[in-house]
Amino acid sequence: MTKEELCTLAKEAMQNSYSPYSNCKVGAALLSDSGKVYLGCNIENASFSPTICAERSAFAAAVSAGERKFSAIAVTGGKNGEIDGAFYPCGVCRQVLREFCDDDFPIYVLTKNGIISLTLKDLLPYSFSNEVM
Repeated sequence: MTKEELCTLAKEAMQNSYSPYSNCKVGAALLSDSGKVYLGCNIENASFSPTICAERSAFAAAVSAGERKFSAIAVTGGKNGEIDGAFYPCGVCRQVLREFCDDDFPIYVLTKNGIISLTLKDLLPYSFSNEVM
């Protein structure tokens, strides 16, 4: 699957967002090593701390289906469902990515100007992982 195809799926996933408080819709498409794609969207909550980001939503779906190895993730978002600036994974999502992915794991961020290609190490250079346990 190309990064463009994965980004298109992330864009589709953001349409399922439940974001009545921020109106920021975010979607993620997580490609597993098995070739399956798991979609996620952000799910807000009035008390904010239980809010689930799109990336963690996709990982929850994949892990619940028995997946443990992943090839790439695409993320996109914007106010009222319009793709805007770069919606990078938050700190909590970066740590969840690190739980399952290596430093060279590809992260594609779809913006209105194109795709930004990064690795997990780019976003989380000094990560805490199971390797220190």
